[in-house]
Amino acid sequence: MALQRGMESEVVRMVEGCRTLNQAKEVHAHIYRNNLQQCSYVITKLLRLVTSLTHVPLHSYPRLLFAQVHNPNPFLWTALIRAYALRGPLSQALRLFCSMRKRRITPVSFTFSALFSASGAARDTVLGAQLHAQTLLVGGFDSDIYVNNAMIDMYVKCGFMRCARKVFDEMPERDVVSWTELIVAYARRGDMKAAQDLFDGLHVKDMVAWTAMVTGYAQNAMPKNAVEVFRRLLDEGVEIDEVTLVGVISACAQLGASVYAKWIRDIAESSGFGAGSSVLVGSALIDMYSKCGNVEEAYNVFKGMRERNVFSYSSMIVGFAIHGRVHAAIKLFYDMLETEVEPNHVTFVGVLTACSHAGLVDLGQQLFATMEKCYGVAPTAELYACMADLLGRAGYLEKVIRLVETMPMKPDGAVWGALLGASYVHGNPDVAEIASKHLFELEPDNMGNYLLLSNTYASVGRWDDVSRVRKCIREKNLKKDPGWSWVEAKNGMIHKFAAGDLKHPQINEIKKELNELLERLKGIGYLPNLSSVLYDVNDDEKKLLLMAHSEKLALAFGLLSTDAGSTIKIMKNLRICKDCHIVMCGASRLTGRKIVVRDNTRFHHFLNGACSCRNFW
Repeated sequence: MALQRGMESEVVRMVEGCRTLNQAKEVHAHIYRNNLQQCSYVITKLLRLVTSLTHVPLHSYPRLLFAQVHNPNPFLWTALIRAYALRGPLSQALRLFCSMRKRRITPVSFTFSALFSASGAARDTVLGAQLHAQTLLVGGFDSDIYVNNAMIDMYVKCGFMRCARKVFDEMPERDVVSWTELIVAYARRGDMKAAQDLFDGLHVKDMVAWTAMVTGYAQNAMPKNAVEVFRRLLDEGVEIDEVTLVGVISACAQLGASVYAKWIRDIAESSGFGAGSSVLVGSALIDMYSKCGNVEEAYNVFKGMRERNVFSYSSMIVGFAIHGRVHAAIKLFYDMLETEVEPNHVTFVGVLTACSHAGLVDLGQQLFATMEKCYGVAPTAELYACMADLLGRAGYLEKVIRLVETMPMKPDGAVWGALLGASYVHGNPDVAEIASKHLFELEPDNMGNYLLLSNTYASVGRWDDVSRVRKCIREKNLKKDPGWSWVEAKNGMIHKFAAGDLKHPQINEIKKELNELLERLKGIGYLPNLSSVLYDVNDDEKKLLLMAHSEKLALAFGLLSTDAGSTIKIMKNLRICKDCHIVMCGASRLTGRKIVVRDNTRFHHFLNGACSCRNFW
């Protein structure tokens, strides 16, 4: 017995050293010479190796290996079942499982975990539920953490969160994987309250669980919560990795404040994951600095990276594009083509966005027409939306309609939304009606589409149609997302303003500063752009409404709360209106201050009375 175990161990070591099919066959011959061909333990090891060689068909050599054993044990059955579960066809794995059960061979936890994993990958809930029933029939798996975790994962992937939670709640014992699987699942579905409740109930939290919460809050547009969780992580002394950092960097990008940008970059550097050593973190920092209004520092990060990949280049190209640095974006794109890094669809989103913001229709059309043939990037719905935006902004609304008609896939909300937005910009209610008809079918509860159609009617004085659309909004009980603006004070604190805001503790000083600014602007020719008010009210009321816009309040507070000569950074959740754009231009001229405004489509850099968008937005 001791001699046989020694031979088995020696053969297993030989199997572990194999890298090719020929080497495996040599070991197989050695197995025969030592009379071990009926040893399930040894054959299982060899079968796992052979099935990991993806160029070896499962129906050939692996099946012959399995068939040579007269009485295969559960682990040998499982090795072949797992191979078919991973590589397919899944039906063959199920046939083997049924054969195993007919021979009264009891499955092991690895058998079920492999099949649950395959069911989840195939999104086959019926099969998953049948396997769940099998675990109960066989018995003994109700306390098996490995099987229960695989079952939770299967139900999560199939979208049955209640079933996944029921399995979790009924587990007599759980490990950190059990908790983290559900935390991640809730976060991906936007249910951060359920994720937080689970996280709070986890007594021993590892880096993966902390990272799941940070990333979950960041991905669900709750950046302050993400930063708060990350601060707690640091206080607990938990180790961080690149994934954790990318999650919190994304949150800082959403906050858009330079104080957060400096803070997280220092942490990344001190943790050994600076831009120079981690291409993942470096790419995230580029994106963050771009979204914080500092495209120059984003480019410094890019230049300082020892290694660059498609994400680094794409982030920088997109950064240049949204800041109106069109020629820099296009030059970097062509520089990238000189390297071994191949562009992907995000790269082209950046380049086409740059073309759109600058009205470079011919170049955009040329790139779109050649990107699949020359660069292997097939047009996606997102890229068609970029083209619709490019043509629409430039006023080619009929071309957008023809483009939509030739799309190989069904146009989505982004494509029709680009056409509706362009219809508003160019005052074309007829095309707006075409776009909105499709949007109302695709996004029936998106109030923004109704408002944009209403505003398009208002821009050409069709007030009866405005009333009709607004009546529809009331009947559907749709709620408008309020307009907000944020501005960063001298101490790094973020101050938030709504239109007509009266809650800020310094509101009286803010109003006084704004009134004084507007009077000075009138002295250099400023006249309120009354067309920016899309309500059927008299001119005096329109002027009062314009004065109350959130970005004007944020500007006035920025002038009060920051040092003379420093840059004022304002973020806005909606598109900046024409009147506020005029005011920002004038304010930059009068005060000598640079004003950076991030709206929901791009950055506007105002300096000396001009904007980086060249009034094309």
